Amino acid sequence: MRKNFEFNKQKSIVRSHLQLIKAVSQLIADAGIGGSRFQHSLAITNNFANGDKQMKNSNFPAEVKDLTKRIRTVLMATAQMKEHEKDPEMLVDLQYSLANSYASTPELRRTWLESMAKIHARNGDLSEAAMCYIHIAALIAEYLKRKGMFSMGWPAFLSITPNIKEEGAMKEDSGMQDTPYNEHILVEQLYMCVEFLWKSERYELIADVNKPIIAVFEKQRDFKKLSELYYDIHRSYLKVAEVVNSEKRLFGRYYRVAFYGQGFFEEEEGKEYIYKEPKLTGLSEISQRLLKLYADKFGADNVKIIQDSNKVNPKDLDPKYAYIQVTYVTPFFEEKEIEDRKTDFEMHHNINRFVFETPFTLSGKKHGGVEEQCKRRTVLTTSHLFPYVKKRIQVISQSSTELNPIEVAIDEMSKKVSELNQLCTMEEVDMIRLQLKVQGSVSVKVNAGPMAYARAFLEETNAKRYPDNQVKLLKEIFRQFADACGQALDVNERLIKEDQLEYQEELRSHYKDMLSELSTIMNEQVRLGLRRPKLPVPRNWPLYSQCQKDCKCLFYMNTTALSCSLLHAQRPLPLKAESRLGENL
Repeated sequence: MRKNFEFNKQKSIVRSHLQLIKAVSQLIADAGIGGSRFQHSLAITNNFANGDKQMKNSNFPAEVKDLTKRIRTVLMATAQMKEHEKDPEMLVDLQYSLANSYASTPELRRTWLESMAKIHARNGDLSEAAMCYIHIAALIAEYLKRKGMFSMGWPAFLSITPNIKEEGAMKEDSGMQDTPYNEHILVEQLYMCVEFLWKSERYELIADVNKPIIAVFEKQRDFKKLSELYYDIHRSYLKVAEVVNSEKRLFGRYYRVAFYGQGFFEEEEGKEYIYKEPKLTGLSEISQRLLKLYADKFGADNVKIIQDSNKVNPKDLDPKYAYIQVTYVTPFFEEKEIEDRKTDFEMHHNINRFVFETPFTLSGKKHGGVEEQCKRRTVLTTSHLFPYVKKRIQVISQSSTELNPIEVAIDEMSKKVSELNQLCTMEEVDMIRLQLKVQGSVSVKVNAGPMAYARAFLEETNAKRYPDNQVKLLKEIFRQFADACGQALDVNERLIKEDQLEYQEELRSHYKDMLSELSTIMNEQVRLGLRRPKLPVPRNWPLYSQCQKDCKCLFYMNTTALSCSLLHAQRPLPLKAESRLGENL
């Protein structure tokens, strides 16, 4: 330290400061230090600095004291990490806080981001590990740009994730001045990003991550490496083409997790997070993991899981227990967003809104008949977009909309139409799923299934109880439903083998019965013939939207102008405009 102080003309020990803080941070991340002997060694270091007679009238003792103080600050922060070492989410949160505290020292921020990446990789959270390495690459690129050593800074990574803006907040101080980065280190870091993008099956991002590497190799005129790089990009696009519509990639599942119990969770009490879990992690699996985790902390008899999605009033909870509410959620998009998100990857990348539904009835019961079943749809917004450097992100806002029984019917039937259409248009049709969906759709059950909605809301005596525009919309969706079932049967007939011909005829028979009953209920001839224009029903079934016409009615956002016109029709549709869904049986 003294040598460094003298080298810097007795102004600072910036290099020693940087190297020691980095070494301590790495030791903490990899091995864990901070015992009494280490603390004692810091005190001895201070004493040596204060006792150096040649440096007594200089700033050297103060510089050493500041360094040891910062080391102790890191140790205090890591003491919390020790407490939460078996809690990967909390551990990463704490390391992320430390990474943010070193915005002015890129090398130290990098150290903690690397530590987070190791934790993610160890736990199988490969997308999050990839994001940590991408943030490090953006950090290095931004440093090099500010030094005039590279043309691209953090904005070069915006197409990958808007979260990267964090790396633009880099402050410039002496710690930044002494950071030994160059283009070679940047390229090595970007190669690490590409490796984890392959592992996490996010092939669509590989080309964008390679762009800064291309810039480096073009500048160096290294044509051999450029050819290798373009071949790697070529391979990534081949992989995208192979899997883009196969639904074989599992990007993870999402859960809302809320904590209640001031005496247990302290600062976490009342907070809600969205947890991103790997692959096909089920509700019971994450619930059991969290139950065990917090039972080990607070005692098995002191932790309870709340698995219903109803809003929790903390005043109704017993303060003797720690409560964890776990709810399955799915990504939520507006109608315009869905038009831009065509693939499964796009439906699981750069997302920060999620939706879940809670059934209820006006009588107070959770479930009832279709004519009394309501539901509450809640949309949650997180502070950052998934995937991120953390696998859980805090919820910062939420909004709820309640659907009455006929709106629930419209919503559920729209889902069924979308599911059938999606199954029919897959490049590789999943016959098992298709047959199960068709069987559940065309089977005429008394108190369940699609026909229960038709009887409850479209029979003439019942329809009078509901708004005319909603009844017309539900009729239109049932016409589409009949058409979708017919198409699904056609697809199934083309794909089945001889041993399923009898099963196909049985489905056709059920379909005829359904069309017959539907025609009676709707008081019109519903038969297959002229194909109707299909309503685009997105995968997340958005909420109702305000109609742009002067009447200010509500209509379902998934409908086309055709359906909107149906809502405003002044008279019943003429027969020629009706759907004739069901011929060629």
